[in-house]
Amino acid sequence: MTAVFQESALFDLSPADRELFQLFGAGPVRTPPSDHVHHAFETHAARRPHLTAVEHLGESLTYGELDARATLLAELLVRRGVRPGDHVGLFLTRSISMVVGILAVLKAGAAYVPQDVRITPEAHLRHIVRTAHVDVVLTTTADATSLPPHLATIITIDTLPDVSAFCRTITAESDIAAVIFTSGTTGRPNGVRVSHANLCNVLLTAPGSLGVAPGVRVSQLLNIAFDMAMWEILGTLANGGTLVIRGDDLARTASTVEVVIATPSVLATLDPAACQRVRTVAVAGERCPQALADVWARRVAFHNACGPTEVTIVNTVHRYEPGTGQLTIGRPVPNTTVYVLDDDLLPCPIGAVGEMWAGGACVTAGYLGDLDLTAERYRPDPFLGGDHLMFRTRDLARWTREGRLEHRGRTDDQVKVRGFRVELDAVTAALERAEDCDRATTVVHDGKLVGFISPGTATPEQARRAVSQRLPYYCVPTLIVPVDTLPTTDRGKVDRRALLSHVDGLRREPVA
Repeated sequence: MTAVFQESALFDLSPADRELFQLFGAGPVRTPPSDHVHHAFETHAARRPHLTAVEHLGESLTYGELDARATLLAELLVRRGVRPGDHVGLFLTRSISMVVGILAVLKAGAAYVPQDVRITPEAHLRHIVRTAHVDVVLTTTADATSLPPHLATIITIDTLPDVSAFCRTITAESDIAAVIFTSGTTGRPNGVRVSHANLCNVLLTAPGSLGVAPGVRVSQLLNIAFDMAMWEILGTLANGGTLVIRGDDLARTASTVEVVIATPSVLATLDPAACQRVRTVAVAGERCPQALADVWARRVAFHNACGPTEVTIVNTVHRYEPGTGQLTIGRPVPNTTVYVLDDDLLPCPIGAVGEMWAGGACVTAGYLGDLDLTAERYRPDPFLGGDHLMFRTRDLARWTREGRLEHRGRTDDQVKVRGFRVELDAVTAALERAEDCDRATTVVHDGKLVGFISPGTATPEQARRAVSQRLPYYCVPTLIVPVDTLPTTDRGKVDRRALLSHVDGLRREPVA
């Protein structure tokens, strides 16, 4: 069973395409077992209090211990004036205290606002505090020294009093669980409000639940401010798993778990042969190279997913198996919708490339303090009707004959080269078809295409030939640079800015 679209919104499609638009575009209807993500955690804490909930560098807490500490901190927050609907900063580094803080904020009826203090500039922290109206910041004694002065009321999680019994203040529940700040077009991050209901929808139903169950070990590898960290942390605890927080050795942590959630760039740093325990891998956040998917899918259940923060972590997933065809981003997750639309927001015929809009139980509550941007990216949903909204992802895609979404780059990755429109992701995919190229990316410098290929032994000529055989001449990069590894941002994506900073000193090679 799927959602029913409004027939009037499908008027311009042929009868056959109307049926497929509905069939492909609506995920199955499912009922998540909880509507607040911390309630799902509390259910497991009550049933299995002695099960290990979280590990970090040799320390651990059981579900019962984690629940007790989070409940105590929640009471402290309430007594410090935190009210339902407030935003509480979580400015620290990876630790068990981080997990205690997240659950405590949710138990207090507030929303947490995560940032890694090691890498977030002071100006951004102050912008986040102002934009999200943060009055209280949770941190640790070690991380507090990295915070700028006069930021907010500071509470150190690791100095909680040792209290075994106290009176718990009953508080109302909040609709919003977290405020995740994404990169903004002005250079300042935008705060996206993520709801409990949407989190439960993606984390507590398949495929987003990833088979996590009591006793299943899941790694926590990603930046805590990244929306995919919610998939790692809350997805594990809401399903009764054991969260294994990494230290400096990412590979060592990954070798001890059954489930890995990562960006393709982070996954590419891991050796599948050294991860014998891993049974399930999910990637999202950037385009996944087919070769990377093939290597891992031979060993594990491999899920390629897509979706910006504004549609609650991911809203499409493909369980990929090698030898079964092209890697895609799959189908809508339960209770959500995906529409491929043209520039006039009309449905594209099945198989035509258009822009992806997402609807249903994934659309977030807009941007904090930016009504204009919210109005631009969040629009009334003509397909579901009523008061439903749909979100403009800026991803380009087309439906395959099997009903899966084939990612075709992004609208903001479309550039003009020699007067022609070029999709950078298409060039990157062609570069990666070269036999000796494992990973690639493409940037524009001074109006010209520059390709970076990895490993450093890959040959530019083979990569150039791979592009020229598959794309028009104007898509062939002017310069192709082999590098040992592609640099990544703090959120685990390919750092195109870092690559651009190296281009000026490089010798430009003529196109063959």
